[in-house]
Formats: sequence, structure tokens, C-alpha cells
Amino acid sequence: MSKASKSVFHFHLDLHSGVPVYRQIADQVRGAIAAGALCAGDQLPTVRQLAVDLEVNPNTVVRAYRELEYNGLLETHQGTGTFISDQKIPRSGDERQRQLGQIVSDAIARAGAAGFTVQDILDQLSRAATRGGTRPMSRTAGDEQ
Repeated sequence: MSKASKSVFHFHLDLHSGVPVYRQIADQVRGAIAAGALCAGDQLPTVRQLAVDLEVNPNTVVRAYRELEYNGLLETHQGTGTFISDQKIPRSGDERQRQLGQIVSDAIARAGAAGFTVQDILDQLSRAATRGGTRPMSRTAGDEQ
């Protein structure tokens, strides 16, 4: 994280979710930005450090970081690191609503297939928002091991 503000944001992996690890990393960065846990200028761990912490191949972290950089959420500065971008990606209100609707539909379908109700989802969202968007999972970077 940036030197000015040491964030308590930690990456978490769920190796049983069926979601690719690179996608989990990228989604967690997006979620942390949306929740305010990561802000413009905050520095992310190096590829090597995050790969070691999460016990994954460095190419997995590179893939996540590249996707985020391509989408304008990260900036990589050779020799200094990878930082949260201060650029805002403009999206129309319709596009934002379509994207959010797709996310919600996917979550409901996956949760329903696993035997959860919409109320279970709402309760978990409430708990996650209270904790800053993080939840304990099987592998955690940044925690004592």
C-alpha cells in the first residue's frame, strides 16, 4: 500500500470456488476500490511478493495485474511498483446498471445452485460490507502464517 496510508486490505483466495485465481485477485482489487479500502495512489504488493504470500504462480498475479491495468484501474511504474490509478473510467448509467444486473444475476444463480437463498446473500453482503468487503477464505496474503 502507499507509504502515506497503510491499508489493512488483504487478499484472500477460495480454492474451492471454481473461480480462477487471477480473477479472484482482480475482483478483490475492484471490490476494495469500490469499498474505499484501496484508493488512488495506494501501492499493491509486488507480483513476486503476492505470489509468495498466496502460494500461486507469479504468472497468475501478472495476469490479474495486467487485466486491471488494461481496464485503467492500475498503473505500473518500472522500478517503483504497481499503484491504484486515479483515473475514473467513465461509464454510462445504462452500462453500469447492466453490469450490476449481470453481477447480481450471476451471484444469485451460483448461490441458488449451492442451496443458498436470496436472504442468505443479502445477509452475507451486509456482513461483508461491515468488514470492508473481505471475508475469511482458505489462503490469505498479509496475515501471519
